[in-house]
Amino acid sequence: MNLTDVAVPNLVPLPVLLPLLGAALTLAFRRSPRLQRGVSIAVLAAVVAVAGALVWQTDVNGPQVLWLGAWQEPLGISLVADRLSALMLLVSGIVTLLVLVFAIGQGQADSDDESESETPLTIFHPTYLVLSAGVANAFLAGDLFNLFVGFEILLFSSYVLITLGGSAARIHAGTTYVVVSLLSSALFLVAIAAAYAATGTVNLAQLAIRIGDLAPGVALVLQLSLLTAFAIKAAVFPMSAWLPDSYPTAPAPVTAVFAGLLTKVGVYAIIRTQTLLFPDSPLQGLLMWAALLTMVIGILGAVSQSGLKRILSFTLVSHIGYMIFGIALATPEGTAGAIFYIAHHITIQTALFLITGLVERLAGTTSLDRLGGLAVASPVLATLFFVSAMNLSGIPPLSGFLAKVGLLNAGIELGTPLAWLLVVGGIVTSLLTLYALTKVWSQAFWRTLADAPRSTETAAAIEAGTLDVEPSADPAGTVLVDTVRVDTVRVDTIRVDTGSRALPRTMLGATAAMTVVGLLITVVAGPLFAYTQRAATDLMSRDPYITSVLPVEVRR
Repeated sequence: MNLTDVAVPNLVPLPVLLPLLGAALTLAFRRSPRLQRGVSIAVLAAVVAVAGALVWQTDVNGPQVLWLGAWQEPLGISLVADRLSALMLLVSGIVTLLVLVFAIGQGQADSDDESESETPLTIFHPTYLVLSAGVANAFLAGDLFNLFVGFEILLFSSYVLITLGGSAARIHAGTTYVVVSLLSSALFLVAIAAAYAATGTVNLAQLAIRIGDLAPGVALVLQLSLLTAFAIKAAVFPMSAWLPDSYPTAPAPVTAVFAGLLTKVGVYAIIRTQTLLFPDSPLQGLLMWAALLTMVIGILGAVSQSGLKRILSFTLVSHIGYMIFGIALATPEGTAGAIFYIAHHITIQTALFLITGLVERLAGTTSLDRLGGLAVASPVLATLFFVSAMNLSGIPPLSGFLAKVGLLNAGIELGTPLAWLLVVGGIVTSLLTLYALTKVWSQAFWRTLADAPRSTETAAAIEAGTLDVEPSADPAGTVLVDTVRVDTVRVDTIRVDTGSRALPRTMLGATAAMTVVGLLITVVAGPLFAYTQRAATDLMSRDPYITSVLPVEVRR
């Protein structure tokens, strides 16, 4: 055994350990916002570097496995990095880092003085790093119970973040989010108990071997239990109604990281369990219908909205359908398309929610009835929105177009009537996404503010002093869903003309960087799609994962 054989597996737990250690340090440095910022950025930058190394190693040398505590296989806890989990780690690390920079910029622009904020920075940084650790743990978990632990870390940290500021709307949304999350966690825990009772293990590699020996009815119950729990977390229709009411109330950076990552952890869990545990799934048709309904109903909800945050929340739900589309095809091409689409969607959806945060900061509202003239007020912001919107809509040659083409080709190759229906549904959803985001562009950016239906009402309310006031709440910003916010000190938060108002450079730079990452996926689409195809091949064959995790003598 050479040094590389020892060193590389020891990198696997670092995406979990580093954020947890960073959370402890930022809590210890609670009286120094500057040190908190430095530690948080350094930790997440290190996670990105480790994830990049794991992407390279898993592609060249196969899955990397570490058994924690040196327990004899398969009794201990295993962390497994293969091509899929390493790519998810890299993309999520980049997203969490850039969103953190955005949040720091917003905190600096508002105030470093905790006395002026309802929620101190001491809460935000440790909780955010714990969230990052939970995401990484879920991606690396080699057994169902450790995956459950990752989800629970996400739950308690995300509840703190979604309720930052303590406003009534946030507490209500946070309560809904927690109730739904607890329900899915309870279902997941019951499924874990049932899996252990039926097979005597919760290790994913061992389960992959033993589930085949179960009676078909028992295996189907296990599959339905796991699929339901993960579908709730991933916001798959009909279990997606909670999302549009929960995410938009959170601070802008929190909404961005939730939209970009949290639902994708549920999608990742579906990919992992469907390919590894249930390769010959009898539920392929059910998944196809779920994908179709998620796409169509989600996008119909988006086109019916008049607020930017809710439009994006419904498009988020809709585009989860594309990922389930690829999974449901149960082919290497479909799985590769789903993985590519996840990487694309994480970056673009995050960028759009960051842009929404800047729109709100510039105009004081995200209601399309009150917006106008933003292209004149901030041409850079308008450019960022236009590029990201076209990317999400699937305009060639951007990554959104390439991702959708990959999925549509996979559906056409399968050739079943339901696959063709999904292809048609995917095209319709893409066109309606373009319509919804074009509506945002024309109303919020292109028209003048004077043409906005409620601009006169807003201006009159400002002059009369009758507009409701909602003070700034935390280092990551604040607003209720599609309502107007006026800062208690600076009453010019809402602009009634198209005069320029400088956006904080750090926030704008982080948003631009997130948009550029989405464009870089277009640039490296060829190598990235080849990578996802190799990942999908390994997932469908299952052998690379099982042989890397379990020695020959315990493969029963």
